Amino acid sequence: MNFILLIVIAATALISYVAFQNISVFEKYKFNVGAIKNRKEYIRLVSAGFLHGDWMHLLFNMMTLYFFGPIVVQVFGEIGFLAVYFGSIILGNLFSLYLYQKQSWYSAIGASGGVSGILFTSIAMIPDLGIYFFFIPIPIPGYIFGVLYFSYSVYSMLNPRQGDNIGHAAHLGGAFFGLVFAVALQPERAIENALYLGIMALPLLYMSYMVFVKKRIG
Repeated sequence: MNFILLIVIAATALISYVAFQNISVFEKYKFNVGAIKNRKEYIRLVSAGFLHGDWMHLLFNMMTLYFFGPIVVQVFGEIGFLAVYFGSIILGNLFSLYLYQKQSWYSAIGASGGVSGILFTSIAMIPDLGIYFFFIPIPIPGYIFGVLYFSYSVYSMLNPRQGDNIGHAAHLGGAFFGLVFAVALQPERAIENALYLGIMALPLLYMSYMVFVKKRIG
């Protein structure tokens, strides 16, 4: 296991634990539209990635990072891993800031944007990467998982439901960063996997049309 990856997981777990015990830390560093726009607290674009709602939220994110992080480290090195992870957290939160800029109350926490970036960088490099989904005993090819993931996230973002506390915008922004990073730094492999990447991108293209052309925000 890579040392840098372990440091990121340990730091996230430690800071999340501190925030579990101290609500003031949680409130000071979570993603919040009003605090970022009105008080210029830009640190929240990054610090929110170190906070989680509960132990299950933290465990799910860190386990995903643990399993897929090594693929990114192997292909892009430690610096590449850090660039994907933190770039995905930031872009995911910036996308959320853009979408909910008129909703000053909107808040979010979690490393899911960064984890999504790592996951989809891995899938971009290995489209048929087997991914186990919940309790299904047969692995799903990565690009199929990508289509399902993007389709669900886009639909849920554009059609929000009461009680849905998932930050779909952050997930999508992070995953998008991971895909673009992989394509930009490994263009030859991206060309080889163009069909798979194109299939995965269809829900993202639909989302872009709805958000940036039709100006629809859930």
